[in-house]
Amino acid sequence: MPRKERARHRTAAGGPRTEEYLRRVTSSSRGRGPLYRLYINRLRRHLTPDVVPRHVAMMIDGNRRWARQLGYASAAHGHRAGAAKMRDFLEWCDDIGVQVVTLYLLSNDNLRKRDTQELSDLIEIIAELADALSRERDWRVLHVGRADLLPADLARVLSEVSERTRGHTGLHVNLAVGYGGRSEIVDAVRSIIAKHDEEGGSLEELAASLTPEQIGEHLYTGGQPDPDLVIRTSGEQRLSDFLVWQSAHSEFYFMEALGPDLREVDFLRAIRDFATRDRRYGG
Repeated sequence: MPRKERARHRTAAGGPRTEEYLRRVTSSSRGRGPLYRLYINRLRRHLTPDVVPRHVAMMIDGNRRWARQLGYASAAHGHRAGAAKMRDFLEWCDDIGVQVVTLYLLSNDNLRKRDTQELSDLIEIIAELADALSRERDWRVLHVGRADLLPADLARVLSEVSERTRGHTGLHVNLAVGYGGRSEIVDAVRSIIAKHDEEGGSLEELAASLTPEQIGEHLYTGGQPDPDLVIRTSGEQRLSDFLVWQSAHSEFYFMEALGPDLREVDFLRAIRDFATRDRRYGG
């Protein structure tokens, strides 16, 4: 980015953390001009309902790197820009007919390893994002993760958001916060054991009757379709304990763009790529 443009970003960073600032700070990566829109429309026309994934999972990565590259002293600027981009991302998904989106926002590892100030900023940003998403369109917003591991204020906001949107019938948005894939499986098994014990069954009966479908029903995402497509930004190619069980047969798409730099054209190319794959479901 040119020096003058970086300077404008730094100046904006010193002002109020408004939605207008977040939109402005990511505008340079959205793409502008008639040729860009023409290409976007062309990509959209080729995405018929039968090739659009029902469930897209997003691992937004690179927010801190984005902030460093622009000369910000705090990673919070990157996390805020990434959160703003996720609102765009959800709109793109909704517009092409995706039914479920899961956003990986805060892992159990993040809760243990992040710098105290960065974690505090990130928790505030997630709370603001969750509240904003609950007021968008007719989206159903659900927290998936361990509420007991979260600060009380964030857990309260996520609970309120889930309750506020309970009757909504639009895009289903899972917010993976305080989330870990292996911990989710452990919690599912514990839930199955507890239920079986309440019904008076023996361990031998449980061992004989336990199935993958039964475990799936007790996951945080129980009753939802597994993700067809998992996307990760920033060039990293690892799962990072995200939807470990659910992604057993998912397709993966890794892109170089840092989270806040994600463009609609990048997303549509990922969907186009998904549409060309021969899904074998483990075969």
